[in-house]
Amino acid sequence: MVRLTVRAKPHAKRACIRKVDGLTVEVALAAAPVEGAANAELLALLADALGVARTNLRLVRGATARLKMVEVQGLEREEAANRLTAAVRC
Repeated sequence: MVRLTVRAKPHAKRACIRKVDGLTVEVALAAAPVEGAANAELLALLADALGVARTNLRLVRGATARLKMVEVQGLEREEAANRLTAAVRC
């Protein structure tokens, strides 16, 4: 299990991973932070970048904040960091 610290920036033109520093990730989200839409987009983006099922991710903290903590099941710390770094696309 790995815990990621995520800084989310909603209202972007498109969703992407902007910056990775170890297990701290900065993401741009196209969805507005209304009724969980941005959180759902965040978890889908991270699942795709990490190559894990969406069900392996859980928002632990920050459901209504820009700074969030996401728990990832099934990956080790180093593998998660490598996959996130490879997924930087903005």
